[in-house]
Amino acid sequence: MSQPSITRETDPDVLTRAHVIPFAVFMVFMILLQGVSSWIEWKHPDAPWWRQDPAQLIYPIQTLVVLGILIFYWKCYRFDWSWKWSAVGVIFGAIGIGFWLLPTTLYDAWGINGKTDGWLEFFGVSARKDGFNPGIFEDPAAYAASVSMRFLRAAVIVAFLEEIFWRGFVMRIICDWEGNYWKQPFGRANWLSYLVVTGLFVAAHGADDRVAAFIYGSLTYLLCIWSKNLGACVVMHATANFLMGCYIMAYQKYGLW
Repeated sequence: MSQPSITRETDPDVLTRAHVIPFAVFMVFMILLQGVSSWIEWKHPDAPWWRQDPAQLIYPIQTLVVLGILIFYWKCYRFDWSWKWSAVGVIFGAIGIGFWLLPTTLYDAWGINGKTDGWLEFFGVSARKDGFNPGIFEDPAAYAASVSMRFLRAAVIVAFLEEIFWRGFVMRIICDWEGNYWKQPFGRANWLSYLVVTGLFVAAHGADDRVAAFIYGSLTYLLCIWSKNLGACVVMHATANFLMGCYIMAYQKYGLW
């Protein structure tokens, strides 16, 4: 019996590149931003916008480059879009981001001023005011472009690349790292994959977000093994990041970005 032919969309090496490269390139840009900021950032009203906040330049480039990579590999992804599971993803996303935004909401509700310590610091109860602020642009068009690109990055690019990488690739390779992990079904329940993926997801975020990241990562893992649907995980992430962006813009909590 003849073996089924391997296409670009089923070649294990191509699948691995398709799931890893977008995330890897995204992280290279983050490292580049850290390096660039240390020697070109100039917090002064007379400084050009890209020196006041280098992220305003790096993030749009990062967004467009990674978008191009995702489009290039698009046929390699299996989202299995479903109205039912997408709706569940919206609910999970809203719940997950609720936990994420709760600490800084409590900071305001409790009338706290200044830096917290102890258990408040551990749970991320802080002001979260300093961060990516499109308010450096006085021109309305530039302001709108900055906000639009930031939402595109958070609610679309990050939602796709992180779920493709964490759930589509890392969970599989942990389940069968010595064999052909692409034969592993998507969303296979495995305690080791839960601990590793959730742990890495937590480690990828700052100290203020780590408790929330653990809760959010656990909810995403639950949705993944329940739905067996990558599209649902993407919708959850997109919903969460979109709602977070709306919250940031409403309350000037730019440190969340």
